Amino acid sequence: MKPFFTFYGGKWRAAPHYSAPTNATIIEPFAGAAGYSVRYPEHKVILIEKDPIIASLWRYLIQAKASDIRALPLIESGQTVDDLQVCSEAKSLIGFWLNKGAASPCKSPSTWMRKGTRTKSFWGEVIRERVASQVAFISHWTVIEGDYSQAPDLEATWFIDPPYAEAGRLYRHSSKNIDYVALGNWCKTRKGQVIVCENEGATWLPFRFFMATKSTPGSRGKAKSQEVIWTNEG
Repeated sequence: MKPFFTFYGGKWRAAPHYSAPTNATIIEPFAGAAGYSVRYPEHKVILIEKDPIIASLWRYLIQAKASDIRALPLIESGQTVDDLQVCSEAKSLIGFWLNKGAASPCKSPSTWMRKGTRTKSFWGEVIRERVASQVAFISHWTVIEGDYSQAPDLEATWFIDPPYAEAGRLYRHSSKNIDYVALGNWCKTRKGQVIVCENEGATWLPFRFFMATKSTPGSRGKAKSQEVIWTNEG
């Protein structure tokens, strides 16, 4: 599957480079757009998300029918999402597709969307149909609205992608409010396969270099993020 929505720091493109899940259950304690889980939708997936907007959006997608998504309106010239007669969760879905890689849903189309040259990258018939065709595959997923510590204590594949200590200040629930020493100790006590993501320079776990990735969707490959990883795998 492809992303249900794009999100700042999302891992959908990088996900195939991480180890595949070795457990039947995947838990993402900082869900965001759940880029890792979207690659493995057949698994039992538990998302934990502190941001109520993101948590509500996932609840909406999990219970939605394809016909619900296909009935959503497109954005006409001069409109914002506030002009649409849809629920707040649908506005969030559409809003994330108005500007690639935003940390919050947007109200108005970005400059790139208004240019109309990348119709498969922004909200329109193609993206609407993509989301509609995929919602049936996540109807068994679960979302918990809350802090990472509210994740169930299960043996699972844990894909832990928190706001990065230095680069994660753009989120509504940002890195400024995370105790990374406590988070590191918590990561070490998870049962099963544990994969933790961070950026170069982080020291709250003994990270190692993983890969260089494109830092933002609009950077055209020029800006690179030096990704690091900690895992309990051998």
